[in-house]
Amino acid sequence: MLDLQLSRDVTGWRSLAGALGGRLRLNPWLGYGLAVGSTVGALMLRLSIAGPLAQKHPFTIFFLAIIVTVFVAGLGPGIAAMLLALFLAWYFLLPPLDHVVPDLQTAIAMAIFVAVAAVQIALIVTMQNALDRLRAQRRLTTQLYVQQRTLFQELQHRVANNMAFIAATLRLQKRRIAGNPAAASFAFEEALARIDTMSRVHRRLYDPSEANRALGPHLQAMCDELVVATGSTGVAVHVDPMVLRLDLDKLVPLSLLVAELVTNSLKHAFAGRSGGTISLYLDVGDPADVVLVVRDDGIGLPGGHGADNIPGLGMRIIHGLATQVGARMEMITDGGTIARIHLPG
Repeated sequence: MLDLQLSRDVTGWRSLAGALGGRLRLNPWLGYGLAVGSTVGALMLRLSIAGPLAQKHPFTIFFLAIIVTVFVAGLGPGIAAMLLALFLAWYFLLPPLDHVVPDLQTAIAMAIFVAVAAVQIALIVTMQNALDRLRAQRRLTTQLYVQQRTLFQELQHRVANNMAFIAATLRLQKRRIAGNPAAASFAFEEALARIDTMSRVHRRLYDPSEANRALGPHLQAMCDELVVATGSTGVAVHVDPMVLRLDLDKLVPLSLLVAELVTNSLKHAFAGRSGGTISLYLDVGDPADVVLVVRDDGIGLPGGHGADNIPGLGMRIIHGLATQVGARMEMITDGGTIARIHLPG
């Protein structure tokens, strides 16, 4: 307990000295005021001391003032304290006191004082610079640790969400197979395609070179990969250069949602045709209601109905992803299929 208390006391004094030193270094006037005050105080203390020892060592008391000044206030005030101490010692303490120009012995003593004080100042400043670098490294290490811990927690959270998405997809496919065992092979292929799409989205989003990328370029690159993966080379996907940026928690499910919509269009919207167009853009008619529109010029929804009336695994996944994003979605047929995703504010 005693060692712990002593360690806390030392840490407290170091923190207090560091705070005081930081204030004096930031305010030169306070630093130079300390230089004058400590040097004059050293002179007063020296004048109050009598005896042969004090007479033989007139500069000794000034070293303490210089060390304290450099340690607390920095290089400039330390040099000022040294020069002021040199003048005060020569004027008040070094014989002969009535000579303006010092004799040889006095000049040698003054030169030795300057040399020793300069070495002290250099050592203290070097030590302080090393400590400043050490403190900066510690701050950087702390920041990196916090960042690493945050990224690890985010990774755990994201992996858990991915596993939940895969499990939900497989459960839906299981129900489909239970109703139609002959469709087992197709159901597994569909599930594998969705998992592969999710993998593509995550590789792109967690690629350091893609960090802080705007929504438009990210979706364009993702859609280009989907076109190649599905072999729909005759379909052109145009994405407006949307500068909107979203948090990763919303960007991941939104990307999966858009990928599901685009994949459905690539597979079903252009049946019997050699090609078509899919467009993605933002509709910002109302600043409080930002809408991401995914539109194709294909055959439209079955029977022209809305998405709520369309059965199937794909639509359940789409609505589940929209709920995860916190978005409201509507789908209509108007010269093709139009999906409007109302993004949360």
